[in-house]
Amino acid sequence: MSSNNIGQQFQDQWNDILGRVANKQMFQSDWDIAAFVIFFVFIGLILVLVILVLIRCCCCCCCDCESQGPKKHYKQKVGVDNPAMEP
Repeated sequence: MSSNNIGQQFQDQWNDILGRVANKQMFQSDWDIAAFVIFFVFIGLILVLVILVLIRCCCCCCCDCESQGPKKHYKQKVGVDNPAMEP
């Protein structure tokens, strides 16, 4: 009995969706439009971040970012001594 009820609910929802598409009225209120915009902005930001990560990974893997410039290793102390840190 519950499977018939679920099937009927699914059929009703499907008919409602098809009716909205036919009427070209996808949203019932302004809140629906706002939720739709927020959802797709969020998805867009996630996709942009993923693309940036992929670009960064590909560029660093291809051109060896670590070997681009000489690293300076100081043998002498650089900076100012802080006597307040001494016990």
